[in-house]
Amino acid sequence: MSDFFNSLLDVLKAVRWQDILDIAIVSFLIYQFVIFVKNSRAQLLVKGIIIIVVVYLISVLLNLHTLMFIVDLIIKNGVFAVLLVFQPEIRSVIEKLGKSKISLASILRTDSSEHERAARLSVISTVVESFRQLQEEGMGAIVVFERSVKLDDIVSTGTLIDSAPSAGLLGNIFFNKAPLHDGAVVIRDNRIVAAGCILPLTQNAGLGIELGTRHRAAIGMSENSDAVVAVLSEENGTLSVTEDGVIKRYQSFAAFSSDLIQALCSDERETDGEGSSSAIKKKFHNVTGIFKDKFSRK
Repeated sequence: MSDFFNSLLDVLKAVRWQDILDIAIVSFLIYQFVIFVKNSRAQLLVKGIIIIVVVYLISVLLNLHTLMFIVDLIIKNGVFAVLLVFQPEIRSVIEKLGKSKISLASILRTDSSEHERAARLSVISTVVESFRQLQEEGMGAIVVFERSVKLDDIVSTGTLIDSAPSAGLLGNIFFNKAPLHDGAVVIRDNRIVAAGCILPLTQNAGLGIELGTRHRAAIGMSENSDAVVAVLSEENGTLSVTEDGVIKRYQSFAAFSSDLIQALCSDERETDGEGSSSAIKKKFHNVTGIFKDKFSRK
């Protein structure tokens, strides 16, 4: 027993901090790969690879030359097939790796960010009010708030508008007999840049059947970018917010507006000093309170 502990101690002494870091990184990558396989069609790919390996081993053991030749061809050309079939999943992973809140603008940010937040709060207030009016009329809506990832490819699928948001304008866009009501509105720099935009549907097969096309499009958009998407269900008037592929549903406008503010304004700089920073922080809390008072009875 003492020999065993001595041997174990010798092994531990030989371990470098680089070895621990190496093991930690590899473990993290394996974990992320398992999660990716579990939540996508890649699990079918893994099953296929296992079957091919088993067939290849059988062909080698039984000396089946023709079968071995066929499997060898499949293995050699399998990389190109994987890239073709699983292109959406691969693109999604790369886009997620590219998401980052760190930018030159955030490093060089000045007091203009405080005015940006005030304008964003005004836009959120307008969207929430338009959703309230649309809900009363039994209509649906979907609004995409662009953040650091530019959505030019999504904007190009719709009709350019470039207008300041207003409840009346959003109400006209999402009126159920209007030509643009089926698509999404994209808000960039606190302005409606386009309407009637087509969003990518999520590939998540584990979602409930109660989620319709609007909700699946909202989830897909948040999976493929860092955008925040607000949805109003036409069927039951339920409010939803999607971010990073996760959907949250609400029965009250107070919780809905509060989470929208948290998602879209909390990344801005906050200071405890006097002046405009304090004013903006006070307005942030005032707007949240107004939403709660206004919609808590709804």
